[in-house]
Amino acid sequence: MDSATTDKVSRLVDNIEQVIFGKREAIKLCVVGLLARGHVLIEDIPGIGKTTLAQALARSIDCEFQRIQFTSDMLPTDILGVSVLSPRTNEFEFRPGPIFANVVLADEVNRTPPKTQSALLEAMSEAQVSVDGITRALPAPFIVLATQNPHEYEGTYLLPESQLDRFMLRIEIGYPSGQDELHIMRRRDPWRALNSLEPVLTGEEVEELQEVTAGVQVEESVAQYILEVIQATRGHEHVQLGASPRSSLALYEGVQARALVEGRDYATPDDVKRMAVPVLSHRLLIKNRGGAPGAIAQERDGVVNDILARTPVPV
Repeated sequence: MDSATTDKVSRLVDNIEQVIFGKREAIKLCVVGLLARGHVLIEDIPGIGKTTLAQALARSIDCEFQRIQFTSDMLPTDILGVSVLSPRTNEFEFRPGPIFANVVLADEVNRTPPKTQSALLEAMSEAQVSVDGITRALPAPFIVLATQNPHEYEGTYLLPESQLDRFMLRIEIGYPSGQDELHIMRRRDPWRALNSLEPVLTGEEVEELQEVTAGVQVEESVAQYILEVIQATRGHEHVQLGASPRSSLALYEGVQARALVEGRDYATPDDVKRMAVPVLSHRLLIKNRGGAPGAIAQERDGVVNDILARTPVPV
């Protein structure tokens, strides 16, 4: 692995950790999503630092950032943009929405109805949007970082399966340890640290790292291991709908990006184990699903961990 590449990735992770203290694994997963050209759903209770994590990643890259605060009355045009009649030219001119940015924070994405959520589908799948019969490309690099509270019902909507499948990763940040929380208490103002954060990578450097990620070596035994894990989700006794071929690709690319984050140019079975739950659990439809969304997520995680325990690991 080229030392310059390793240094760039390490600088990015370290820079974000100046704001999100003691959550290096969650930071690494966000960086994995960025390097693998994927999108990230950060799902946890309020006050954990979901929005701060997304903003810290955005500020660490010298490119355009837009935040969309999702609400129940939001329309698709509020995200994509709209054509308006110009009094100067007497012609319709397109005014791009906030989706036309490199890093888009979709804050509390489950507070808007499915019709508005669907405005993100084309953008997240193909890095383009179609408005008024015209397809417009989104800038590169492009990543959507969405947040949601899995335990809240009032004024929220469950994300459709098609929307969940567009997210490469689902991340939980979790409570900090006692020492980390004491450090957070003494610091008192995370926004001061966030506002003083300087970018450590340019957009061009991110694209270069994405190209390097695509070249990370995945040996045949590791690729076969990924396939066996995916296929096991389709036959598991507690799974109604298993992982799709898009999931296979997401796990493969996530494993490549994880290897790069760990400073290697080759993937290992341990990379598959680390990435299986974040990539697969939110894509599974569990039989007899019921209860709170948070409980469903835990059940999905348990199914993926059970599959990992059952699947032989290549030597």
